[in-house]
Amino acid sequence: MKQANQQFFDDIPQSAQNRQVVMVVYPDAHILDVTGPLEILSGSKLFLPENINPYQITVVAHKSGPLQTTSGLTIQADQDFSTAQRELTSIDTLMICGGHGTLEAIEDESLLAYVSWAAKPADRVVSICTGAMILATLGLLDGRRATSHWWWCPVLQKRYPQVRFDADALYVQDGKFWTSAGVTAGMDLCLALVEADWGHDIAIQVARYNVMYMMRPGGQSQFSSQLIAQQTDDHTLSEVLAFIQDNLKRDLTTALLAQFSCTTERTLTRKFKAELGTTPARYVELSRVQAARVALEQTSATVESIADNTGFIKPERMRRAFQRHLGISASDYRDRFRITHQRSKYKNDTEP
Repeated sequence: MKQANQQFFDDIPQSAQNRQVVMVVYPDAHILDVTGPLEILSGSKLFLPENINPYQITVVAHKSGPLQTTSGLTIQADQDFSTAQRELTSIDTLMICGGHGTLEAIEDESLLAYVSWAAKPADRVVSICTGAMILATLGLLDGRRATSHWWWCPVLQKRYPQVRFDADALYVQDGKFWTSAGVTAGMDLCLALVEADWGHDIAIQVARYNVMYMMRPGGQSQFSSQLIAQQTDDHTLSEVLAFIQDNLKRDLTTALLAQFSCTTERTLTRKFKAELGTTPARYVELSRVQAARVALEQTSATVESIADNTGFIKPERMRRAFQRHLGISASDYRDRFRITHQRSKYKNDTEP
């Protein structure tokens, strides 16, 4: 693979081959908010020519040395803020982690001063999970769309009304500011950065190497119908959810679901909202989107037949649903994420 792509990478300017990444950490950071994104970035080196060092990563904190995370494990900070401000003047990507210590971090004047300073020259400013709170505290997200962990988004929206928090997105890009939802969503965001820097082919290989099921688009919901279904202990509601999964081709109106569960539409809707935080109609649509995604990724069936088999009936209805939940059309989704295509394309590239 390296030899086959060498000519392409030889044409990339040297300045773009060693991107300075600065990760800001603090006490009680979530260790996966730090290591997950950095593993994705550093892992891209495995699939690039040997003469290219894609990212130069520096971890900075209030002081250099070991720093304890929420798990009890420690992270080694390479530099303190003042040293980093003197020595790291050319920043490609500034990253701010999240974690339980964020509320204390927004009271740390040295941390806020450094982030405020470093964000200006940085080509990209990235927050993972509650790291968005630090950017919002500094006013850097004012007037912008952003996201964070779904549990925190309502809290942050009240605290920072100038920011448009999207509690459903995995990650959001608004200008040079990138924000992600919690934990593993930071890895999805960094796959998007790798794709922007080195192309879709490299990003796909990094995802596969890290045993990630797929490259998830930023507009994808933080929730899945399967996860939602596992939240309920209500036996009747569980039967309704199983009925939906087994009958996606049917016209699954709230009236039909209420009839199946031997209850009223009003009662069923109340159960859905109380137990699952959604409506029957939205749950049905989300289930259809997920079934269609699997078919688009793993089969060669036409978009028309997939729309019919998953209950959308018409491709246009499926397209609109994909736009609502994933921010991408069904056809574009297949072009980018079809697994069988990528496996065939890289079969020889990844062999030793």
